[in-house]
Amino acid sequence: MNSMHVLDEMIGAVDLLPQKLALKLPGMMLCVRSNSQALLDVLRDYFRHIVLADGVNEADCVRVVALERAPLALDVAWQDWARETGKSGRKDSFFDVEIAPTGASDDVPQQARLIRKVRTGMVFLQSMQHRVAAGPCLANANQVINFINNQYMNHLQQQGWLICHAAAVARDGQATAIAGFSGGGKSTMMLHLMNHDAFDYLTNDRMFINVVDGSVQARGIPKLPRVNPGTIVYNERLKSILAAEEIAAFEAMPRQQLWNLEQKYDVDVSSTYGADRFADQAPLQQFIVLNWSHDSQQATKITEVAIAQRPELLDAIMKSSGPFYQHADGRFDDGQVVLEKQAYIAMLSQIRVIEVSGAVDFQALEQDCLNRGRAV
Repeated sequence: MNSMHVLDEMIGAVDLLPQKLALKLPGMMLCVRSNSQALLDVLRDYFRHIVLADGVNEADCVRVVALERAPLALDVAWQDWARETGKSGRKDSFFDVEIAPTGASDDVPQQARLIRKVRTGMVFLQSMQHRVAAGPCLANANQVINFINNQYMNHLQQQGWLICHAAAVARDGQATAIAGFSGGGKSTMMLHLMNHDAFDYLTNDRMFINVVDGSVQARGIPKLPRVNPGTIVYNERLKSILAAEEIAAFEAMPRQQLWNLEQKYDVDVSSTYGADRFADQAPLQQFIVLNWSHDSQQATKITEVAIAQRPELLDAIMKSSGPFYQHADGRFDDGQVVLEKQAYIAMLSQIRVIEVSGAVDFQALEQDCLNRGRAV
């Protein structure tokens, strides 16, 4: 399939609405265009804490196009993107192409990647010049939101920021990050801290770190927390997310069964905690690694560690860039990238790293964080 055919298949004769959604992030502006007012309304509400006025010049933004249409049936040899250890089932497939240049003085074809969501049929085109989501966008708005966030994630990584699988909050201008091994409860712990007005929401599942002006900085992405029912029913602040009958049904389940449910719900931070409870970046003071277990018979133990002597803990922190990442030189990864532990160790050795082991006890860790006072 030639490059122009790819664009024709995705965009075709679709007319974009004159309205655009402009979003402001540290060091970057994004403009979203679409043929669906309903989709723009959903995205405007989701990203409302970073929405800019309509007068933004689109030429100053990274442009994302989201097209509401029937699922595409592209005639390409899709290749499955390998899932991470512990993950099963097919999720993403990809196909790399070259896109014809659009600049009059540039006759070099641009590297591009098609990514297909196997379960939903959504197709995305990622390149330096074109960023297009096509398919049943309204029914899969979360995937469009992720695609928009991926543009900021690409920008950060191209600037040397390291991606972490972590949640984070900020307090008194200092960030605390929380990572955990599978099922560790980093989002649950982060939301326990958010119940205290001193903490602001920084990020939930993706955090980026870099050394800026001599100190390690943390940046988040504008993605709302997505949590399972176990997180909701044991946090009074969150119970309004579910109907009363749902709460009752979940509370009747054995706690371990409830914890293993994979149903996800968005936590609207503005509505739940307040429109002023956001932080997009902060100096990173400590990184908490949840290495505890629901099956443990040991008391919960909170211990400061030297990350260079405990490099195995990095397996809970490091995160692959994924199929959407495009290097600054236009290259894409093939899914077989080995993450560089030394780069993470070099940064994390400059801050406090805390391992939490033994039995799962969110209240104990919450109290420990609060007891640290302004040092948190």
